[in-house]
Amino acid sequence: MVDLIADTRDVRFALFDHAGFEKLFQTSRYKDLDRPTVEAILDEAFKFARTQLAPMNAVADAEGCSFDKATGKVTVPKPYHEAYKLYRENGWLGFVHNPEWGGQGMPYSLGLACNDFFFGGCLAFCLKMLLGTGAAHLVEVFGTEELKAIYLRKMYEGTWSGTMCLTEAGAGSDVGACRTRARKEGDHYLIEGEKIFITFGDHDMTENICHAVLARVEGAPEGTRGLSLFLVPKRRVNADGSVGAPNDVTCSGIEHKMGIHGSPTCTLVFGADGACHGWLLGEEGKGMRAMFQMMNEARISVGLQGAALSNAAYQLALAYARDRKQGKHPATGRDANILEHPDVKLMLLWQKAIAEGTRALLYRAALYFDLAETAEDPKDKERYQGLLELLTPIAKAFSTDRGYEAITLSIQTLGGYGYLREYGVEQLARDTKIASIYEGTNGIQAMDLVARKVPARGGADFKNLVGLVSALVSEHAKHPVLGQAMAELGKARDALVATTMHYAKVAAEKPALLMLNASPLLELFGTVTVGWLLLEQATLAWPRLEALAAQKGVKLDDAAALAALCQGDEDARFYAGKVETAKFYAARAVSLVASKAEVLRRSDGTELGVVL
Repeated sequence: MVDLIADTRDVRFALFDHAGFEKLFQTSRYKDLDRPTVEAILDEAFKFARTQLAPMNAVADAEGCSFDKATGKVTVPKPYHEAYKLYRENGWLGFVHNPEWGGQGMPYSLGLACNDFFFGGCLAFCLKMLLGTGAAHLVEVFGTEELKAIYLRKMYEGTWSGTMCLTEAGAGSDVGACRTRARKEGDHYLIEGEKIFITFGDHDMTENICHAVLARVEGAPEGTRGLSLFLVPKRRVNADGSVGAPNDVTCSGIEHKMGIHGSPTCTLVFGADGACHGWLLGEEGKGMRAMFQMMNEARISVGLQGAALSNAAYQLALAYARDRKQGKHPATGRDANILEHPDVKLMLLWQKAIAEGTRALLYRAALYFDLAETAEDPKDKERYQGLLELLTPIAKAFSTDRGYEAITLSIQTLGGYGYLREYGVEQLARDTKIASIYEGTNGIQAMDLVARKVPARGGADFKNLVGLVSALVSEHAKHPVLGQAMAELGKARDALVATTMHYAKVAAEKPALLMLNASPLLELFGTVTVGWLLLEQATLAWPRLEALAAQKGVKLDDAAALAALCQGDEDARFYAGKVETAKFYAARAVSLVASKAEVLRRSDGTELGVVL
């Protein structure tokens, strides 16, 4: 068993000090919340992750899920049943959802911070929760009053679970190629088709599973505009709300995957006997519009998977490096911990910058969600919603790509031990890799960013983001310690703007060229955004570090005295770490944006003609 190590202080700093969570206390919806209450909730979330989830992570990975071909039943790892019972009893399942239907009604950003701990504890288990409540929210927004009365409370409280069923064999990410059909019959539709890669599509944890299924009604046009969304329970529901007869939904097998072994990924067959009933959610032909609600919510959570697991891996690598003695100190020649070796220090700095930077990105995006939901001024609502929509593909793709890369550095930090299951980091790598693939591959996120999100509202959201970066650079241009880093961020901002405008001009004439460079352009967006957020954190940390140094009579320009202060004072270590990490990322990542941007502007699409 690998203990969960979490930097609870950084979670609080990112949520309260940096993201500005306490702004929500001034809104009518959350006026009864206060910081001590939220602090207590975070403590309980970490406790649950450490004592209930983390101990079963390696066990579930080794045991995996099983499928009985004779009965079509799927069995999950044994520890899940007790953990799920406790998860429900503690109110975590409907934590951010509507109290009218059994939820707790807490802010989305607070739920994300709790999930930061939960994902680090056992991601495979948590995937069930995300899909279940996501499907329930679809019913809440698009279902009839009758459907809400029957399904919502049981889904939010966890008596029943839910899934999202989009992908089909042969279609993959091309959702418009959907072949699943729906034919109206009385008050319901008959559903017939097959869906693959369905997370927790079948299991033995709840008495019913409610599937959100995309299908094409007879006579509807091809492509995504002809798709409708249906609620399809595994078992039909009687008039009194009890579970009834099977609904002709069967699991034909589960996938054998690289990671998340404790999460059953199923192939589901609907209507093999022509008796699968589904109920329309929303309007016919508007299924994709409805499904995007669940997909966008999921994309933020998937981005958090990259941030949370890279944070967990970094903490394991850091703890190992502090204890592991090997070799001599390069300067003094004395016996040293590997933390003191330059190459290891460099790897750990990259891990810290990515882990904390992507956490900051996800928390900021989540706060924009809450601010958009609670804003009373329509202009404020539009601004926060626009920033959230712009940041969503960046948060999903950049956090998962860089998060996976950071975890590989965690493995490298442990050396041969990192390659062994007993130390936990190799499982984190396997579990997080899928995050760059599902909920829209990262290439799709990049195309969404450059083709839809940047031009949206006449580019207003992009301008707002650039304005936030510019405000920071302008305010701290002459900062005694961060001035050079701010200058690098300013150059990167200018390069990003120039490159974005360049592709705005060529997009209509050369759409393939835009798609060719969409992923590299998203990388530039992510680098600039994370650089901005890390430097924001550094500007908050610096005066606190100055105050601590003054109390101890330490001069901050004395490197040896500052190092000694940080060795003996956790506060000083934390704040100095924020400052140095931001400077490191500005020098090693942000400074390269201008040259990478120039490469993208010179691109003529030659690569498209290469015969492979």
